[in-house]
Order: sequence, then structure tokens, then C-alpha cells
Amino acid sequence: MVLKKGLDIPVSGVADLRLSKTVTPDTVAVRPEGFKGFSPRLLVKEGDRVLCGSPVLSDKANAAILIVSPVSGTVKEIVRGEKRKLLAVLIKADEKQEKPLDLGAGKVTDLDAAGVKEKILAGGLWPFIVQRPYGIVADPELSPKAIFVSSFNSAPLAADTAFTLADRIADMQTAIDALAKIAPVHIGLCCEESPFARFQNAEKHIFKGKHPAGNVGVQIANVSPILKGDTVWTLPLFALAAIGRLFNKGIYDVRRKVAVAGPAAIEPAYVEMLPGTPLCELAAFYGGHAEGLRIVSGDILTGTCEGAEGYLGNRHDSVVIIKEGTDTELFGWAKPIRWSQFSTDRSYFSWLTPWRSYDMDTNLHGGPRAFVMNDNYYSKVLPIDIYPVYLLKACLAGDIEKMEKFGIYEVLPEDFALCEYIDPSKNYIQEIIAKGIDLMLKEMA
Repeated sequence: MVLKKGLDIPVSGVADLRLSKTVTPDTVAVRPEGFKGFSPRLLVKEGDRVLCGSPVLSDKANAAILIVSPVSGTVKEIVRGEKRKLLAVLIKADEKQEKPLDLGAGKVTDLDAAGVKEKILAGGLWPFIVQRPYGIVADPELSPKAIFVSSFNSAPLAADTAFTLADRIADMQTAIDALAKIAPVHIGLCCEESPFARFQNAEKHIFKGKHPAGNVGVQIANVSPILKGDTVWTLPLFALAAIGRLFNKGIYDVRRKVAVAGPAAIEPAYVEMLPGTPLCELAAFYGGHAEGLRIVSGDILTGTCEGAEGYLGNRHDSVVIIKEGTDTELFGWAKPIRWSQFSTDRSYFSWLTPWRSYDMDTNLHGGPRAFVMNDNYYSKVLPIDIYPVYLLKACLAGDIEKMEKFGIYEVLPEDFALCEYIDPSKNYIQEIIAKGIDLMLKEMA
């Protein structure tokens, strides 16, 4: 399937396909961050001993949904925010890691759908399964119409899954066999030569085109659009590998190769690390001085700004280091000859050198204002059959009926990342969609 809409942003600083180092952190943060819909209940207290795979948090609505420790160690601190909101459980990792908690390996052929769900729940990997619509942690009581996995990420500076996970094919095949007991599994591929094209027991779809061809939401919309009343589950490729390892080895293993990239990164490369690892462990990639830099956990369009004091996100396999755009430019709007600036609308002559990449920063080059473009402007980078501007205005107005009419069930904020990037009105479009989804959850759940 060729997607004609989209945009590849030529940002410099792509990570070299080499493993620079393996990070073994002194402290790991176990956080509910990134697991939308997960309401954490604390299962440990300061001073408790935990093993890799020991439950640390459970969901208040469903105690079977667990977040577990990725290391063996001692609970160092419970971090809370405003109104005592639980932000993180900091675990002091043992210098010599103990044997992971034995969760019991099992043959997929011996299990039915209920058994597969029970195994994934007990292994602490269930929160990685996302339920659409709304992008919340999947409800294990439901039966989705399909399970979708994208085998590639087309976002700028994203990790190359062929490099990071090609050696985990066996684990991923086991996970596919397990998930196929619950619902049909669909795999999105970037080409026929992909190492993941060998998967069996799954329906494979090839998507060619510019970003966001790798977004699982775009793939769903072009294969089996989500209608009112439908439920679809998705999960990232590294979570698929972790589920397979759970079945094959009986252990919780979420260690992954992370792309450390960006225009401000020093010798961008890959690092093997755990989610919850402090980003200060990557100091060598930004010279140890984070002033004037934005350190993002996740891809450059949808990631979260963590800074040097933050942590690698649960759902992230990339870290982007980029300069803060604090400089102002006199009469910038009147300078069409800008060889060092990229424009999606050919406003500058840089379009004459399409092979170039650019040292971009975070400068918005303007401030938020009213929507000034028609629907066609945003549709050119959104290969989903919806009306973006009408949906955004329905979200702003809080009009649930129109939100349903214009496609709220089919999208998540990440699907609108390119619309936000090209938006001449400088609106925070992903935030608008996120607030619309929150309203739907409040009123329709």
C-alpha cells in the first residue's frame, strides 16, 4: 500500500547503526507515565526488597494489571507530586543483579485466550498493550476485533527496528502465536525485504511512503478503520519481543536498544538500557552540560521533554537531543534565501537541495493564533480519511457529537504530530486532540 500523503523532516543527527554502550543504572524509576488510563496503587514501601519482575504498582480499577520492577534492588524513594499524585518509585539497583523472578515459561499451544491474557498480566507486560479508541491501557475483559503491530517507525531520528530487534525474531514469533489466540494479528511492514516479513500466523501489510506511514494508527485506518463500538489493540515491537521472552524464558525483560540522536548529540549511536533509566547516564552524548538543550524521551515529534534529570519513558526506544530555539531573527519573514532553514511550503530556496539535513532547534518562529488554513492544508500530511480542522474545532468546542462524526475514534495525538509541525498558526494540535479524548473518556466511558 502506497501512502501519498505525509512528510519526511530532514533533521540531522541520525544515530549510527552501532551499539555505543550498555547502561547499567544505579537507580531506576518505575513510573505509570505513558500508560494512559492506568490509575496506580502502590504495592511496596521504602526499604522493601524487589526482584526483576516483582509487582510495584497495580491498577486501582483492575488489580490484575501490574507494573513490575525491571531490576533487583531496594525501594529507595516514593516520589509524589501535587495532591500526593504518585509519580515514580525509585529503586536502588543491586550492583550484582539477582536472578529474575521466575514467572514460568509456557507453551503457547497449551493455552487458550484466557490463559494468554493471564500470563501477560502476571508478567507485568499488560500495560504495554494499548486499546483504541482513546489510547488507554487495554481492558483484559474485552475481545478486540484485531491486534495491530507496526514493525517500523518512520518518524525523524526514530530507532531502526531492523537493527534493534532483528535478533529477537523467535521471541516475537512466540508473542504473535500467543496474541493470535485472542484476536487476528496484523503486522505493518516497510518493505518486502524487512526481517519481520518472515512472521507467521499474522496478516502482513506493506506500507510505503513518507512519515507517518509507520504510525500504527495510520496503518489501522488504511486496513480496518475503527468505527463506533469497535475495539482494536496495539503494542510496540519491543513489547512484542518482551512478551515472547516471557513465554519462552519465564522472565520479565524489557531491556532495549535505544537510539540516542539529534542535531545536538555528540556521535549519535545506540545504547542498550532499561525504561526508567536516568537520562543523565547519557551525559557523554551532550558533553555533560544540558544548558540550552532539550532532551526528549521518544521521537522528536511526539516525545516528552524530560531533561537531564528525567528518565527514559516506558514506551520509548529513542532519545533526541536538540538545541533550544531561543534566538530571534530580525525581519526573518522577509528573507526567502535561507539555505540553512527547511520549509515544507518552499518558502525558502532550501527546497532546491532535497538531499540535505538540517540542524533544527525548537524555535517556533511565531506564536499561537487562530486557525488560518483550510482542511486541505493539514490533510496533505495526514493519510487518514478524516477532516482534521473540523475535528480539532469540535475538540476545542467540546462537541462530542461532532467529534464522533469527524473521526475521534480513529486517532491519537501522535497521528496529528505532522499537522502540528506544519501548522502556520502554531497551535498545540496534539494537546487539543488529547483534551478531546479526555472529554470522550469522561463522558462516554
